[in-house]
Amino acid sequence: MATEKTLKERLKVLEESHLKPEIRTSSQNLDELLTDDFFEIGSSGNIYYKKDCVGKGGVGVREMYLHDFEIHPLACDVVLTTYRIKDETRKQDTLRSSIWKMIEGKWQLYFHQGTITKT
Repeated sequence: MATEKTLKERLKVLEESHLKPEIRTSSQNLDELLTDDFFEIGSSGNIYYKKDCVGKGGVGVREMYLHDFEIHPLACDVVLTTYRIKDETRKQDTLRSSIWKMIEGKWQLYFHQGTITKT
């Protein structure tokens, strides 16, 4: 496994990539980023699966900024990330968590959750 600093930098890049319109609207990019059994608990409380993102024009595009990023290794090939998002489009802040898995030599997103916060 990479050093924690290198791993943190790599996973932050992956999390930030998921905020970009060209990734969010590309079924091919989302298919590569998400595990086959990916699921998400959205800030709305709704549960989404990979099939809800891939092949349906992707996910909504918004102007968002990531900050306070941390990693929490759970196993040599599984990492929990936590961070905050400032969503300029919806004028809200969310606390986020993701579980990333190393699958066939690449990190893929297995689980994601967003919780609306006051700040």
